[in-house]
Amino acid sequence: MMETKHTVKIYETEKPARISKEIKASLKGVVSPKQIRRMKLEEIYCPVLEKKRQFLECFVCPDHIRRFKGEVHCTGEPLQ
Repeated sequence: MMETKHTVKIYETEKPARISKEIKASLKGVVSPKQIRRMKLEEIYCPVLEKKRQFLECFVCPDHIRRFKGEVHCTGEPLQ
């Protein structure tokens, strides 16, 4: 089991985010279109990159462990 280094709060946004084709392709068959639509309205403050990111970017990140009760658990490993 992976160890959680960071617990990050998920925030709601006003406008849906535009996501890249690579992210859409990686989510196909894993997440329903309805869930993707809802997740486009969420963002987080990434402790690894130290900036705001869309939740969908966080969801496909290799550091992402799980989402639980409005929070994301992250391993906090450096990204390339």
